Amino acid sequence: MDPHAVKKAVVVGAGVMGHSIAQVFAQTGIEVNLVDLNQDLLDRAEHLVRNNLETLAEFGRVASEDIPAITARVHPTTDLGAACQGVDFAIEAVAELDDVKRRVFGQLEAACPQGTVLASNTSSLEVFNLLSEVKRRDRVVVAHWFAPPHIVPLVEVCPGPETDPAVVEFTAGLMTRAGKKVVVMRQFVQSFIVNRIQGLIAMGVWEMIDNGWATAEEIDLAVKSSLGIRLPIVGVVQTMDFTGLDLIKDIRGDESPPTILDLVAKGHLGAKTSKGIYDYGGRTETEILKKRDRRYLKVLELLEAIDAFEPI
Repeated sequence: MDPHAVKKAVVVGAGVMGHSIAQVFAQTGIEVNLVDLNQDLLDRAEHLVRNNLETLAEFGRVASEDIPAITARVHPTTDLGAACQGVDFAIEAVAELDDVKRRVFGQLEAACPQGTVLASNTSSLEVFNLLSEVKRRDRVVVAHWFAPPHIVPLVEVCPGPETDPAVVEFTAGLMTRAGKKVVVMRQFVQSFIVNRIQGLIAMGVWEMIDNGWATAEEIDLAVKSSLGIRLPIVGVVQTMDFTGLDLIKDIRGDESPPTILDLVAKGHLGAKTSKGIYDYGGRTETEILKKRDRRYLKVLELLEAIDAFEPI
């Protein structure tokens, strides 16, 4: 299974995610059939793809002269059976409803060639429990994109209990070919990485809003002016190395995660000891902080230049 040999794909669902996923495949040079039962959605999808590409061209992400060829590789249709003929990769981005996804996977298996990889874009539903109509469950995988797919680089790839490891490797390779940053999950866990973290953040946000502790505007300004600068550079895990794992242990006390307790016991406290959750290769604390801070300042300069701290 060679991801570079993929010439044809099908995307089922032409809504917020589907039209943009189809666009990414087309930008990669892959012919893609975009399927939806609603012709109006397909017409809207064609318009959105052109608009997306024009925006990307403004930023040099695609060449303006390539746009006609890219759009020509997206083939909207309401005929799922015909759209599945000869495809190497199929992905559904339909409504987050059990019955809908179960039905779509059954239709995909019936219509696609036997070797086609069948993928889902969901992270909220355990799609591997919805394969009652699918016999080749070893061909099913999740490739979870983020809105808007034509801009956000991440795709989370997740196998099911019966997924062939070669299918996972192939899917990750195809996403990489499409220019994506790929994280492969070890197993299915509800919401995967990003949506799981976002869900916990959302719980805290609504607690603050519903109790009147802060307004929506205040919360967003606070996050943009702090986490918004730091997270692109140190993420949510490496930031703990800069806090200091010993400090985290002191704050959390008996509730400290086992990983933190183990690292602190070994004297690996983070950036200040050149090793913590990450290994900084013997660099001094000054060297590590200088590299971090230069990146912070570049992000801050950009955010200030584009008025990012103001609501859209």
